[in-house]
Amino acid sequence: MQSNRIFADYDPSRNPPSLAELALDLLEQQKAAWPQLAEGYRALDSVRVRELHAEGFVVRLQFNPQRAISSGAKVDAQSIQARPCFLCEKNLPGQQKGVGYRDDYLVLCNPAPIFAKHYTIAHVQHRPQAIDGSIEILLKLAREFSPQFSVFYNGPRCGASAPDHLHFQACPSHVIPVETQILEPERSVLAKNLPGVTLHTSQELGREILLLTGNDESAMAAALAHTINAMKQVMGGDGEPMMNIISTFGDNLYRAIIFPRRKHRPEVYFREGEDRILVSPASVDMGGLIIMPIEKDFLRLEAEQIANIYREVSITPEITQQIIESL
Repeated sequence: MQSNRIFADYDPSRNPPSLAELALDLLEQQKAAWPQLAEGYRALDSVRVRELHAEGFVVRLQFNPQRAISSGAKVDAQSIQARPCFLCEKNLPGQQKGVGYRDDYLVLCNPAPIFAKHYTIAHVQHRPQAIDGSIEILLKLAREFSPQFSVFYNGPRCGASAPDHLHFQACPSHVIPVETQILEPERSVLAKNLPGVTLHTSQELGREILLLTGNDESAMAAALAHTINAMKQVMGGDGEPMMNIISTFGDNLYRAIIFPRRKHRPEVYFREGEDRILVSPASVDMGGLIIMPIEKDFLRLEAEQIANIYREVSITPEITQQIIESL
């Protein structure tokens, strides 16, 4: 990594500043020095939000036109190979800098933000998006970004706009609705006790969710790896099981909110003409903040359609039960 890319290095062995503090300082520096980022945040000031009550749970729609490229991104192998990787250092804009993280990652400001503070944590090497071998980093990021931020992972077939480059994202804690909804007593059911970790399933949230909770990082990493392997065995298919993960740390507890998936995009995404709705669910959308880059879609999407989209792209309760039984 070129030294002129490094705004600061995060060293957990030394005293503060914390990772969150460094990231916040980076954002202010980048807003001043990088016009594209400043424009992205100015555009974010004008986004509109609708709240919908769907089958007992609440979701928010965010009209965000600058996300059209991401939502409509072609992620087939041929399209990926035909474009330069926008997370590789050599292709980053000249003004873009980042916080070095544990030698292997660079914390970058996202130039098309969904949130008031939005980061991409990209591996310094060009390697495929895969959680295998990176579970520990996901949990460390959640702890070291806490309490200000949550961290999320989009699988290569579930919303990652750069499925060819390993990365995570960070956003302010509790802005994704599911983070607080899943903690409500009536929303989750204890499904299994794993070594040092509890596994809950969701109810009355409209989609299948697995929640792992524990206070020991090693036990959490082992339980998350074990759960993902069980998902792969039950769900089948090649490579990583389709999923999104939101990871948080608070009150000395790690939480991993997993959305097992059977589809990336719903049927309405592929319709022609006026019947098409440009909705492409990733972690944020599955978490209840649904990003709508097209205004007419933002205005016409209703609660029943949201519930149908969640059912369509999520696995079934029967498959969830098979995953639990196989653990």
